[in-house]
Amino acid sequence: MARLSLAACAVVFHLCLLISSSASLRWLSDKSAAVTTAGGVRTRSAYHFQPAKNWQNDPNGPMYHNGLYHFFYQYNPDGVTWGNGNLSWGHSVSVDLVNWFALDAALQPSRSFDANGCWSGSATILPDGSPVMLYTGIDARGDQVQNVAFPKNASDPLLVEWVKPEYNPVIPVPADIKRDDFRDPSTAWLGADGLWRIAVAARVHDVGGATLIYRSKDFLRWERNADPLYLAHAAGMVECPDLFPVSEPGVEVGLPASGAGARHVLKMSVMDTVQDYYVVGRYDDTADTFVPEDDDDCRSWRRLDYGHVYASKSFFDPSKNRRVLWGWANESDSVSDDLVRGWSGVQTVPRKIWLDEDGKQLRQWPVEEIETLRSKRVNLLIPEVNAGGVNEIIGVMGTQADVEVVFEVPALEHADVLEPNWLLDPQSLCGEKGASVPGSVGPFGLLVMASGDMQEHTAVFFRVFRQNDKYKVLMCTDLSRSSTRDGVYKPPYGAFVDMDIEAHGGIISLRTLVDHSVVESFGGGGRTCITARVYPEHAENGNSHLYV
Repeated sequence: MARLSLAACAVVFHLCLLISSSASLRWLSDKSAAVTTAGGVRTRSAYHFQPAKNWQNDPNGPMYHNGLYHFFYQYNPDGVTWGNGNLSWGHSVSVDLVNWFALDAALQPSRSFDANGCWSGSATILPDGSPVMLYTGIDARGDQVQNVAFPKNASDPLLVEWVKPEYNPVIPVPADIKRDDFRDPSTAWLGADGLWRIAVAARVHDVGGATLIYRSKDFLRWERNADPLYLAHAAGMVECPDLFPVSEPGVEVGLPASGAGARHVLKMSVMDTVQDYYVVGRYDDTADTFVPEDDDDCRSWRRLDYGHVYASKSFFDPSKNRRVLWGWANESDSVSDDLVRGWSGVQTVPRKIWLDEDGKQLRQWPVEEIETLRSKRVNLLIPEVNAGGVNEIIGVMGTQADVEVVFEVPALEHADVLEPNWLLDPQSLCGEKGASVPGSVGPFGLLVMASGDMQEHTAVFFRVFRQNDKYKVLMCTDLSRSSTRDGVYKPPYGAFVDMDIEAHGGIISLRTLVDHSVVESFGGGGRTCITARVYPEHAENGNSHLYV
């Protein structure tokens, strides 16, 4: 543990490293594709999940079964783009959520009810311990229908083969929903009446975006609830619904899918904004409705990630009594770069999630197994970093690191005054007040994936503002100087960290996972998360730097 001083700020700095090779994904690919480049840049991740080649997007049906973690995902077996009617379910297994062994695709288009693609869905573990999958099939007519699949041999620990019964689809498109606005069945849960429930995303005629509830006693015959679980009138089409219970505030123990009792979190992916939103609320398992404890417009709910993440999916891990979240981070350069690389899309590291002490927001943190990749530790003692100062962290492989920092700010009263309109658009505020713009308290943080001449760098930082007699902490990941390449999306990302920094003794933490083209950051103990994709040209030779 080391201490630094940052202008008027005393900073505790603690840094750990990941400098192993791509060992965490070695079973997925031993081919040269693991080091392909785009624009001369080595961009393939070392410890974020991705298949050996081709396109991946939504996480599907993650589960723990008979001692193994199973991860399914939307996969195009034929190329690096989203494809045209050939989306399948890729499948890998792991004992630790870090080292993955690739299997053949679990579901592929093969029947009339999924002839044009096996789209997203979820896994449910039945009371006898066997799994069942519900997924959206694009049928021969182009309709989105809900199908069921069972393992051919439930005692097979790898669950290699899956059977799609002839009686599919189990839920056809309802008359009041467009044929292409009905998808993404959730994990099922049992109600007090003994019936299974699932949530399905839809856009209902003359109503808008909706999360519908269906009930069944046998996974074969499903009946729609008269009222939707939740209506998103103004949001348009919503996708990938996820409803799950949470323990009492501050308790990190996860809960399996269930009905009555605990408070619940409802998460939805909104197509209009391509963002994932969530809210804490109350689920009524008799009426099968959900009432948010916050604003009723889902677009004003909290976001799971304020960066580049979509279509997230959680599951309950009974081996460690935790809820684990996956999320898709797509590429943000060009399709031509995808073609050169031979792959497109990564998943975030799996995150443990729980309800914060305030009872309003989720906390997220990389699963503890990620720390097994730490092969070298660097602890620094830097007595002072002057205003505008930049100190390099020596001994770090800057393209692949796990950095933990704790900042202590003893003089909060010097913070700049927060303009009220800044609360409405923290992302623009991060662009206006980037890492090179001085402030009274901040910016302070990290410069990662930095070239020796600093022409390329990604800034992950905080600023503290004063609002009446309280303080607001802004967290930013600024990509404006992340690459000198053209044709790369380089926005500022930002959000306010919902915590009382004064009550925490002026202390705020930052953890940033750097993995070649992925920069995944957790601010304030995981209260605010920002994931970014970066493509610096200097990283071709692996000679990247890290600064505080």
